Amino acid sequence: MVGKLLRSTAALALTLATIVPGALPAATPDPIPRRTEGVGPYNRVILRNVTYVDGTGAPAQGPVDIVLSGDRIAEIRTIGAPHAINDKARAAKGDYELDLTGYYVLPGFIDSHVHLHTLDDSQGVPSDYILKLWMINGITSVREVGSARPIEWLVDIKQRSARNEIVAPRIDVYPFFQSIRTTPVNDVVQARLAVDEAKKRGADGIKFIGAPEDVLFAAIEEAKKIGLPTAMHHAQPSVAYANVLTTSAHGLTSMEHWYGLPEAMFTDKTVQAWPNDFIANDEEMRFGESGRLWAQTAPPGSPKWEEVMQTLLDRHFVLDPTFVAYMTSRDVMRNMRAWWHDDYTMPALWDYYRPSRSNHGSYWFDWTTEDEVAWRKNYGLWMQFVNEYKNKGGTVTAGDDAGYIYNLYGFGYVQELELLREAGFSPLEVIHAATQQGAKLLGHEDQLGTIRVGRKADLVVVKGNPLANLKLLFPTGTLHLNDATGKTERVGGIAYTIKDGIIYDDAVLRKEVRDMVAKAKTDRGLPQGPMKIESVDFTR
Repeated sequence: MVGKLLRSTAALALTLATIVPGALPAATPDPIPRRTEGVGPYNRVILRNVTYVDGTGAPAQGPVDIVLSGDRIAEIRTIGAPHAINDKARAAKGDYELDLTGYYVLPGFIDSHVHLHTLDDSQGVPSDYILKLWMINGITSVREVGSARPIEWLVDIKQRSARNEIVAPRIDVYPFFQSIRTTPVNDVVQARLAVDEAKKRGADGIKFIGAPEDVLFAAIEEAKKIGLPTAMHHAQPSVAYANVLTTSAHGLTSMEHWYGLPEAMFTDKTVQAWPNDFIANDEEMRFGESGRLWAQTAPPGSPKWEEVMQTLLDRHFVLDPTFVAYMTSRDVMRNMRAWWHDDYTMPALWDYYRPSRSNHGSYWFDWTTEDEVAWRKNYGLWMQFVNEYKNKGGTVTAGDDAGYIYNLYGFGYVQELELLREAGFSPLEVIHAATQQGAKLLGHEDQLGTIRVGRKADLVVVKGNPLANLKLLFPTGTLHLNDATGKTERVGGIAYTIKDGIIYDDAVLRKEVRDMVAKAKTDRGLPQGPMKIESVDFTR
């Protein structure tokens, strides 16, 4: 029972008070192959004729030649103005060069909320598949906020990535608090010891979902004391005593999603107005009612709204909204039929996404127009709070919580950037959230998140201007009418992802992922191309 529940973040969130928590046994490591892709690092790489966005919020600059040395940015040399390049100002010849005329270069993206699964998990997808999906979407750093596997399993992958033995982003490891030990953590003393133990075992932070009040607050305080950042999904079973005001008061670093925020702004109640027949373990009920929560809070601009916002700002609290994690709730058909599913979504994920009463996030057994309309209204208020928080100087990051609800790894991250834009962020503010703000959350702002001499050579290279159209970042690109031929074509897709000065041709990585998906379909006797929702297509 415990093993089954721990496969699902939501199931864990809903049962922490009643199950015996603990990590699953160590999985047989997925066969993540040794890296054969990518070129470099070289002593001297020249990225010529670059237009770049540095990640600080500053506008695009260029043309410049960017010089990489090993895993660092060594020089940013201005070579004139658009259409007026001074050849005499160019950087000297390099060991390896790319002419990036017409391309934009951005800092490597930081995904602040991910989960790395394995073949042994309920989704049944290999880790290598997920790691490469992240890379082809320009994600060079991730914050892994809870795996069903022991800390050491993730730390090993983190270290292999740091040595660039595998194709993978750099990884910060945040284990679930209640999964640190195989025995229950149910008192204050053990809570503090568990946090200390996690740090000794290699954790970079701690992820909370729920726990008894005294245990939760003691663990958050201990983490702050020993310098471990913390994240929390304020699950409904504990939100009556653990909303963003109470947890941030004890030192919580960031909130995930939005649970715990609207509950802090109630003025006519202390808990959400659940229907009397509500059962939290029924995900259709839970997600349906979640879409009706923001309407129960204090309205925008009201004293309570402003009080909560200012308190969080004063505490330097970080919002990691993961808008995309719930995007399907407001339009199931659109997300179910996203372009990339045909070629990039494993059939095992289709099994998992299909309407189901047991798989997390597969609550489409009777989803209604009323549910979708409620969620659209929910988004309006949620996005307004997040945008205002950013406007007042608060830190907002970009994370996607992919792997559930038709939210595909990596692709969901670019959707998250689009949703930040919808919330009111300018394109430059979107890139800022995805880069420098993410680095700040991880405590790596002196190494990552900006294009600056001395920083890590983690970069995203895209043909065209992603500030004008974020869809250029999707591996599937976007549609464009070629007036010269009169034909519609696909343009975009990140051209190169650079991590630690190693230049990955994303076209090569994209083909590797498509080949993985094609083979999985062939192995199951499924046709290539679009998958269907009806169960008959999954029983062959």
